[in-house]
Amino acid sequence: MDFEYSAKTKDLQARLQRFMQEHIYPAEAGYAAELAANTAAGRRWSALQTIEQLKAKAQAAGLWNLFLPVDSAAASGYEGAGLTNQEYAPLAEIMGRVPWASEVFNCSAPDTGNMETIARYGDEANKQRWLKPLLEGRIRSAFAMTEPEVASSDATNIGTRIERQGNDYVINGHKWWISGAADPRCAVFIVMGKTDPEAAKHSQQSMVLVPADTPGIRIVRPLNVLGYDDAPHGHVEMYFENVRVPVANILLGEGRGFEIAQGRLGPGRIHHCMRLIGLAERALELMCQRASSRTAFGKTVAQQSVTQERIAEARCRIDMARLLTLKAAWLMDTAGNKVARNEIAMIKVVAPSMACQVIDWAIQVHGGGGMCDDFPLAYAYATARTLRFADGPDEVHRNALAKWELGKYGSYGKDADVPVTRGS
Repeated sequence: MDFEYSAKTKDLQARLQRFMQEHIYPAEAGYAAELAANTAAGRRWSALQTIEQLKAKAQAAGLWNLFLPVDSAAASGYEGAGLTNQEYAPLAEIMGRVPWASEVFNCSAPDTGNMETIARYGDEANKQRWLKPLLEGRIRSAFAMTEPEVASSDATNIGTRIERQGNDYVINGHKWWISGAADPRCAVFIVMGKTDPEAAKHSQQSMVLVPADTPGIRIVRPLNVLGYDDAPHGHVEMYFENVRVPVANILLGEGRGFEIAQGRLGPGRIHHCMRLIGLAERALELMCQRASSRTAFGKTVAQQSVTQERIAEARCRIDMARLLTLKAAWLMDTAGNKVARNEIAMIKVVAPSMACQVIDWAIQVHGGGGMCDDFPLAYAYATARTLRFADGPDEVHRNALAKWELGKYGSYGKDADVPVTRGS
């Protein structure tokens, strides 16, 4: 394994870091102010001009669709950056330092996973209708998988029905935590549900493309995450009630939903984990700066041994998580997602827990200020804590890892599936 970044990656890293310094960090206060103003004016669920203006600058700088891998770029007919998972990982880390920054570069969830899915599994008509405007950043999308009535950590429980009636599919189901569905720019859903409840366990589910303006879609409410509603993106509870779409909207074919999910969630987990590493890095920076500037009991907080212990431990945990994530990305590139399943599961356990702990220590150093939005740490913690659920809860990944490990000794192993769970 050689983790030396390619010349192409190093160039993009430098350009991306420069863009963050010149445009993203200076815009953080404006982003918050615009959101507050929209809220006061009753327009909380409106696209933010702060983001839209930065998108134009990112495109002009050639920092657009960096996530788009070689195979998806070829399938879409759109060049993108053409990076491998290993090449993209350090770029996702840089963008992850500010939770909303990825959207500026058209690299945010759930759009990235949806674009890759349509590029790989959609027909030409659906690529033209949905992929092209998504790649151009003119629309956004959502991925409708999780349901409130069942434990969606086991995706075989998903009960939404997708029934064929003539030349249409009719969809009925209740979903929640559907990220991006509240965004006024959300134009299409990828919906997972059962086309054949009597089929083999992993052949019951399918995925279909559903235009957001299709009759029968009913959004109940936005959900909040530890008090944050993530407007204007949001996460909603919603119903599909006799929603009718053409059979041509199915992806890959009936019963192929799990197959698609495996292809979609592997790269998405890499992206999430590297963004979390960037978030943790920034929290550590803020922690060191705050600790050095405040005095308690006759010496700076940075001189207190407990603070030094935490800073050292944070450095160790961040670097370990980064190396494990880069190994997973490298293995995905060289051997494929299936071979890398252990490493993908491990990073999904390690990175969110690491980020939660590092951010928690940073909050502690900030004192009361760390608990409010005067600093970005409270929202960073909410973001990191959420990702112990998204793309599979810790327990599911640990369970799979234990089975694979026990399989070496003749127990389990053969029955261990890569977790297909809630994803963004």
